[in-house]
Amino acid sequence: MWHEGVIAVPSEDGKYIKIHYWVKAYDEPSKIYGIDGGRISKLSLKQNGEFAANYDRGWDKRPATPEAEAAYAILLKEYN
Repeated sequence: MWHEGVIAVPSEDGKYIKIHYWVKAYDEPSKIYGIDGGRISKLSLKQNGEFAANYDRGWDKRPATPEAEAAYAILLKEYN
């Protein structure tokens, strides 16, 4: 099932950075396709209109910013 949304991550200056996300997560974990053997088989993060991370049954681009890392951790907890 696909999930889409926005996560507001606090930045160092006290403002919030929006991270747009798209996640495809299955009901059951996949040791072959899932992130760390989990349920997420596809994940995209966009920050300021640029891809900050992309996983499509393997990493194309790992989280590239601290805000993308934080959003990734939130999504792992929620969907993986």
